[in-house]
Amino acid sequence: MKTSFHSTLILGVVTAFLFTACDLKEDPAANISYVDPHIGGVGHLLQPTRPTVQLPNQMVRMYPVSDDYLNDQISFFPLTILSHRHGELFGIMPCACTGHDSLWQQKQTYDHDLETVKPHYYSTYFTDSGIGTEYTPGRKSGYFRFTFPKDGHKLVELKIIQGGSWQLGAGNSISGEEVFHGMKAYVYGEFDLPGAATLDQMIPDKPVALFEFPEEEEFVDFKYGISYLSPEQAKSNLENEIPGWDFESLKKRGKERWTEKMDQIRVKGGSEADRRTFYTALYRCYERMVNISEEGRYYSAYDHQVHESDRDFYVDDWVWDTYLAQHPLRMLLDPEAETDMLQSYVNMYEQSGWMPQFPLLFGDNPAMHGFHSSIVFLDAWRKGIRDFNVEKAYEGMKKNAAEATMLPWRNGPATELDHFYRTKGYYPALAPGEQETVEEVHGFEKRQSVAITMAHSYDDWALAEMAGEFGHGADREYYMGEAANYRKLYRPDKKLMWPKNDMGEWIEIDPKFDGGPGGRDYYDENNGYTYAWQAQHDIHGLIGLMGGREAFTAHLDQLFREDLGRRKWQFWAKFPDATGLVGQHSMGNEPGFHIPYLYNYAGAPWKTQKRIRFLLNVWFMDNIFGIPGDEDGGGMSAFVVFSSMGFYPVTPGLPVYNIGSPLFEEVSIDLHNGNTFTIVARGCSGVNKYIQSARINGEVLDRPWFTHEEILKGSTLELEMGPYPNKEWGKAPEAAPPSKIDPPSKIDPPSKIE
Repeated sequence: MKTSFHSTLILGVVTAFLFTACDLKEDPAANISYVDPHIGGVGHLLQPTRPTVQLPNQMVRMYPVSDDYLNDQISFFPLTILSHRHGELFGIMPCACTGHDSLWQQKQTYDHDLETVKPHYYSTYFTDSGIGTEYTPGRKSGYFRFTFPKDGHKLVELKIIQGGSWQLGAGNSISGEEVFHGMKAYVYGEFDLPGAATLDQMIPDKPVALFEFPEEEEFVDFKYGISYLSPEQAKSNLENEIPGWDFESLKKRGKERWTEKMDQIRVKGGSEADRRTFYTALYRCYERMVNISEEGRYYSAYDHQVHESDRDFYVDDWVWDTYLAQHPLRMLLDPEAETDMLQSYVNMYEQSGWMPQFPLLFGDNPAMHGFHSSIVFLDAWRKGIRDFNVEKAYEGMKKNAAEATMLPWRNGPATELDHFYRTKGYYPALAPGEQETVEEVHGFEKRQSVAITMAHSYDDWALAEMAGEFGHGADREYYMGEAANYRKLYRPDKKLMWPKNDMGEWIEIDPKFDGGPGGRDYYDENNGYTYAWQAQHDIHGLIGLMGGREAFTAHLDQLFREDLGRRKWQFWAKFPDATGLVGQHSMGNEPGFHIPYLYNYAGAPWKTQKRIRFLLNVWFMDNIFGIPGDEDGGGMSAFVVFSSMGFYPVTPGLPVYNIGSPLFEEVSIDLHNGNTFTIVARGCSGVNKYIQSARINGEVLDRPWFTHEEILKGSTLELEMGPYPNKEWGKAPEAAPPSKIDPPSKIDPPSKIE
């Protein structure tokens, strides 16, 4: 029996009140109740978050299509999205109109106060038409329920978004296909009652299917399956996951799956706002990558073939964003899924000939810069995650390093700029106003000369370390030398990484503002003050370049105090990605994530504790403005999860974590091996943010870091917190976290991949 949407809404309000009155949120089983997908729903300058409804790491993802939280109109509901922030597939929309006067562009007005958004469930009410919409997802399927006013027309429209066609089927069924980026998506759907169906071909290749239902019907249900294999597989996916018309059972299964994920980390203490921010960030971390395997088969856009495999195949990863914290977090919480994701990378390399950079559903997107999957492979290997074809992964890592162009936003073989880099040890830059001479350089993204040099120094370090793990001595020696290339761009008189021309001469620029949009001639999305610190693989070497620990700390202090040198509107007109600013530190962009933890390396952990608490409190609040920059499908949220718990992986590739300042009095993480890692922060509060002393498993801990192995053993980290800094704790040079290279002199490169 179906329940009226209006009755359901009233019941939901009453239930929410009772939950609050009974304080059920103290029950770990209610962690899911803290998740608010609207956090960050208004972007500071660029992209807002989307209230995505899906199962963890599954391919069917739905959100109401609207500009952002401030817009009170919904354009349509997608049956799924084709990739994170890359558009939608198969739109659906109910309306109280006839087929003759219905227009797909006619948006529906809604009210956030009459909306419910959970990871596993969505509902809203259109205030003009009086239509209610509910939704709950499966893995490769979804289920909509529409509640219409008792009187008047009742129409449900289905639209092709990218290009394709609809086919009306027997009974109340419909099939469709979308064609995009050289591949296809298929849908098979059914309505639970008969309707008059027609196809409207007003827009070529983007037809609308119209289903008009009897006026006496109040409820219309629509369920569907999605496939990237065939129409038949789409139907099979639906039948396997939603055999009947039980909306509530599917919703319950979704809630159980999300509850399992949210309950893997349990917290005590902290404020209500802290918990909302924390668990929403944790939910976001499961938005990507997504599993597109269907009953032991998957379609790969990397060779345009259907493959059979007993392992899940994952796509949709922006590794420039995710290598920093999202992959490391998954290595803690779900190493089995992480292993399949890494094998998916290997499969894509074997299928396409290159290790992908941003492996999307429809192929590799050479976005941003760097080959940071190399860092992820090394990080996994050193954390004991090894059930993937490591030899083939190493082959792909080396081929990218030896043969692929480093140019941002370009795929393909090495160019003259890459050969220059391997010869001279830095990417050459052009002077302001100098004409570009290399045709492969992207017209907007430019050379990014400093950013490229910094990124590939780290990538080559990861390759060298992986070579050492497998006894490839020549590779290790050569690429460890390349790992020091970043030092060639350090300018001592400026204490910044600085561009050089092909003659080895410094190019005179304003490092705060020059380089065109986003500073892309020299940097990328951020200015020279951010890129001064992009040597996570050699932090102690960076400290030496900057004149030692005291000078390093003073320079780091100044980063958070340095002014823009101009009005804010002038700065952000040119650097819209560099949001969440404190001084020149950009909390709203990925290259800034590790920077507050660098004090740990210079003997001032108390300053890390101060900075981390400040940044979390200022920029990551539990409201629609609570994300300071592009969230990128979990890339930024993983920073919040780690930092709120009190630790962070500054150098992926080294299995160690820096200690910050926990938001909670206690954090417990259930591990895959059956152990539990616990952090106890006694006296922790908004004021008591400074670590007075530490123990791990009862033993005194005088260093501001611990190892991945200590986590896996099920250790307990105990921190005594207080209102004033203990400036002696973790100060000694021998207490500093490891991150140092001692490269040999530059040698000729080893042989290329054949």
